[in-house]
Amino acid sequence: MEPLKLKPAFQDYIWGGTRLRDEFKRPCGEMERIAESWELSCHPAGESIIMNGPDKGATLTAYLEHDWKTLVGRGAANFSGFPVLIKLIDACQDLSVQVHPDDHYARENENGQNGKTECWYIVDCDEGAALAYGFNRELSKEEFRAHIQDGTLLDYVRLVPVHKGDVFFIEAGTLHAIGAGILIAEIQQNSNLTYRVYDYERVGADGKPRELHIDKAVDVTKTWAAPPRLKRPPMAYEGYTSAMIANCSYFTTWELHINGDAKFPPAEGESYTHLLVTEGEAVLVYDEGVVMALSKGESVFLPANFGSYSIRSKDCTILSTRTMPR
Repeated sequence: MEPLKLKPAFQDYIWGGTRLRDEFKRPCGEMERIAESWELSCHPAGESIIMNGPDKGATLTAYLEHDWKTLVGRGAANFSGFPVLIKLIDACQDLSVQVHPDDHYARENENGQNGKTECWYIVDCDEGAALAYGFNRELSKEEFRAHIQDGTLLDYVRLVPVHKGDVFFIEAGTLHAIGAGILIAEIQQNSNLTYRVYDYERVGADGKPRELHIDKAVDVTKTWAAPPRLKRPPMAYEGYTSAMIANCSYFTTWELHINGDAKFPPAEGESYTHLLVTEGEAVLVYDEGVVMALSKGESVFLPANFGSYSIRSKDCTILSTRTMPR
């Protein structure tokens, strides 16, 4: 058994930039811009492709169907499909102000789709960059609707300056928007369901204003003031530090700073592991000495029955994600 390098799927939304192509060397061909690189995806709108091993060229979805519970682990096996989607997002322009429903609302109103809870990890950002995160004071549902309709919504949205390494946990129902000049890693539920409430009067590729979803957004949005950011203090281990940045039923993610030979035990069927390099370079060592090089932006999937491994680097940052049993 070997780690699976994943080829991402790309989305070229109008607000995207070129950093994922130019700096992160994502294999996007001749695309002019890449708004999102879906690094770990079993979503039909853009699936990860396996780049090595006997399943090379297959989708991750098809690979997991070989032996679902054994490969995803006890935590993810409790879900009807793979529960997580992980992206790199390059916001060259401000994204729309939006909100996502929870599972209950989505399944009742969106033909059984999943809701969307997510976590944002700030990989990099321009000086002075900020994002929208909830409200700056509590509103009633009626006030929320009125401010959308009269164009004053941004007066009530909480704008938060961001810095590299910041973390935001965005529970379903939290109003949010990524600001221009921010590059994030997004760990989220396996869903592409978004209710857009404000979009700066932009038009889409068809020349028409992009659709707003005001009624549904009012239904699902939590209109109280935003919760605080989340980031736990790092714990030091031999060769690395580890800080938990998100923990919910869908995913648990750690920020790993590797500065030596970091050893990790086998998952023993508990969960798959997804590793995403956000800074620097490393080598993954497994099976008593086999080496796989990992560069900035690269992504690798370790099934839940994978053995122990090491990550060696002088200085790199990796996001490690699992779905843990509850």
